[in-house]
Amino acid sequence: MELTRLGIVYFHLIACCVAIGLVLTSDIAMIRQLLSGNAAGQDDKHLAQLKSTVSLALVALWITGIAVVWLDASSKGLGYFQNPKLQAKIGIVALLTLNGVLLHRTVMPVLTKAGSLLKLSLNQRRLAIFAGTLSAVSWFYAAMLGVGRPLSWKYSLLELLAAYPLLIAAGFGMLMLLTGIAKNR
Repeated sequence: MELTRLGIVYFHLIACCVAIGLVLTSDIAMIRQLLSGNAAGQDDKHLAQLKSTVSLALVALWITGIAVVWLDASSKGLGYFQNPKLQAKIGIVALLTLNGVLLHRTVMPVLTKAGSLLKLSLNQRRLAIFAGTLSAVSWFYAAMLGVGRPLSWKYSLLELLAAYPLLIAAGFGMLMLLTGIAKNR
């Protein structure tokens, strides 16, 4: 049972690293493009590949995450689900998944059609920036909770999630400012 759990956790970690690596490099490239004043359009082929790979990683994370939770709950009982860290992680991953649907069905098609974040209308740009910020913060926050073993049972759900909306608000504000500056160049 222990080796089975270890193998599942290992694949969970690999899927997380793939997704976070792609999200991070894509976000850094976008920020560099905005800072350089280069408003050239994004690479549609790269965007489609990013969408596909991150989606597959998220599916792998759900499968391996459910498997780990099932193994742990089967050995620890239903009290396992009272762990605030587990509750926070499940909540954030569920929100990340719903946000992914919004990104893939609404934001990415509009972004592809416009050709650039800066060519979106203000409302479209706000939605794209909010969804993108929510995605980036959620990936990193869920990963932090995943490796944060010392957080288990020590903090309430409210304490564990206190920084989450603040990080989203800060990221959204910074990107709105950055796109505003880039748009006015």
